[in-house]
Amino acid sequence: MSWIFLLITGIGILIFGILVSVYPQTAGSYDLGLVRALGIATTGMGLFGTMITLLSYRRKERWAWFILWYYPIFWTLHLVGGLPPENDHIHQVVFIVISLLGLIIPFRQFFPRKPLPWN
Repeated sequence: MSWIFLLITGIGILIFGILVSVYPQTAGSYDLGLVRALGIATTGMGLFGTMITLLSYRRKERWAWFILWYYPIFWTLHLVGGLPPENDHIHQVVFIVISLLGLIIPFRQFFPRKPLPWN
């Protein structure tokens, strides 16, 4: 069930991307065309992450586990870089925590212990 943490992250990114694409002024006083383009890219990121989570991660495919480390790395860089929106960074911390939980909790399901040769 830890995949739900990653699904929440993906859907959150997808919704944010759609909102910024449709209403770029919600991101602040930036170049609206640039913000809209970033919204479209963010929508793609959310869509791909959601599909990887639903299809491959749930089947315990290792490549999906590695790829989805993009989420906590992305949000950590977003937080450290002080990137918008505004000065409200609580969503970044929440996404870092829930994406890490989604990746760390099932670690042994993706990487089971190998029996020792003398057992």
